[in-house]
Amino acid sequence: MGEEKKVIVFTLGSEEYGVEVEKVRTIERMQPMTRVPKAPDFIKGVINLRGVVIPVIHLRARFGLEENESTDATRIIIVSAGDFEVGLIVDSANDVIDVDTDNVNTPPEIVGGIKAKYLDGIARVGDNRLLVLLNLEQVLNKSEISQLERLED
Repeated sequence: MGEEKKVIVFTLGSEEYGVEVEKVRTIERMQPMTRVPKAPDFIKGVINLRGVVIPVIHLRARFGLEENESTDATRIIIVSAGDFEVGLIVDSANDVIDVDTDNVNTPPEIVGGIKAKYLDGIARVGDNRLLVLLNLEQVLNKSEISQLERLED
C-alpha cells in the first residue's frame, strides 16, 4: 500500500477534481471582485481577503470549459502557488478524502477537455469513482505567475 495524501475534492460541471490539502489555505464563498485591466480572460479579478489582495482565476475559463453563473455552491479555493496565494473559482467544494498514491495513474492526453499538462494524475477512489488531481504549477505557468505578482503591487 502506498502513501496516503489528503485531497480536497471540488467539481467543475460533472467532473470531480482534487488538490492536495497542504496547498489549500481556505475555502471561501463567492464575493465581489475588482476587475483588473489587461489581465488574461481567465483571471476574474482580485479580492481582499483579510487584508491580503488575492488574484482569482475562474478554473472553467482556464481550462477552456464553458463558464457558468455562480450559485450558492460556488466556492473560491485559496491555494498557495509558489510564493503567493491565488483563488480558484470552482462549482463546489465537497469533501476531503485520503488518496492512496498507489491508486494514482498518469493522466491520458485529455480528460474532460482538459490537457494533461494541467493534471498530476487520475486517482481511483473506491470502486467506481475517479478523481482528477490538479498540477497547480501548470495551472499557473511561470509567465502568468509573474503577471499575477505585478497585479499585487
